[in-house]
Amino acid sequence: MKWLLIFGAQVSLLLAADPREIVRKAVELSERDTQLANEYNYLQHQETRELDRSGNARVRKDETWDIIPLEGSPYKRLVSRDGHNLSAAEQQVEQQKLEAAAEERSKETAGQRERRLEEWRHRQDRQRQPLRELPDAFNFTLLSEQNLDGRPVYLIEAVPKPDYKPKSTYTSFFPKVKIRAWIDRADLEAVRIEIEPTDTISFGGFLLRLDKGSRIVIEQTRMDDQLWLPRRVSVLVEGRIMLLKNLSREMDYNFTDYKKFQVDSRVVYLSPAGR
Repeated sequence: MKWLLIFGAQVSLLLAADPREIVRKAVELSERDTQLANEYNYLQHQETRELDRSGNARVRKDETWDIIPLEGSPYKRLVSRDGHNLSAAEQQVEQQKLEAAAEERSKETAGQRERRLEEWRHRQDRQRQPLRELPDAFNFTLLSEQNLDGRPVYLIEAVPKPDYKPKSTYTSFFPKVKIRAWIDRADLEAVRIEIEPTDTISFGGFLLRLDKGSRIVIEQTRMDDQLWLPRRVSVLVEGRIMLLKNLSREMDYNFTDYKKFQVDSRVVYLSPAGR
């Protein structure tokens, strides 16, 4: 037993001395968390603001969705719009749509169910591909050890490797971004990630160009069972569409009220205030 403790301490020291290994472990744990997160019901509030040249919101839109695990993949149910709960009639419509989806999925053949789940898994894999490629695409520097949200964290900076070739279109932007990550020292999970362009990034040829000043901030929260789940994603887009129309947009996604979903629970409507 004593040699196990010594070995564990040596591994901890190795991780602390090697920021790349810290990041690699955080990526591995994030993969695990993504799978376990599928067992949770939660609220997703998303707000989009179109900004004028002074940075003031000229158009604002917000919606809150109830994300429900339903026969193996999530189902999104609208529960509020522009800061107001849906009317009784709208709630009834959303409830009917949910019950219809639940019935349809429960009657799927094995082949139909597998096709639906495979499509959903493919979307998840596509979204997570940049994270998986991250440890090999960047050089990492351990800048400092800090406290964030009352927990000790490593602050790690990532800059692109000069000779790295992105493996897919989903990571083609890697050579033009810098990343800072705050990683929990005890759990080795990412508490906060900041991504900023260092040069103009083009998507879809010249359909969309992101300029310096854009940024992405990702924050996670720790559950009681050491599972880390998304808390907030904030995106600021500064750029142009088709080189003609200026684009300045803020998007905030907040994830709250996580609850372990009970498979045998009856699917019923609950407004955000009543959860």
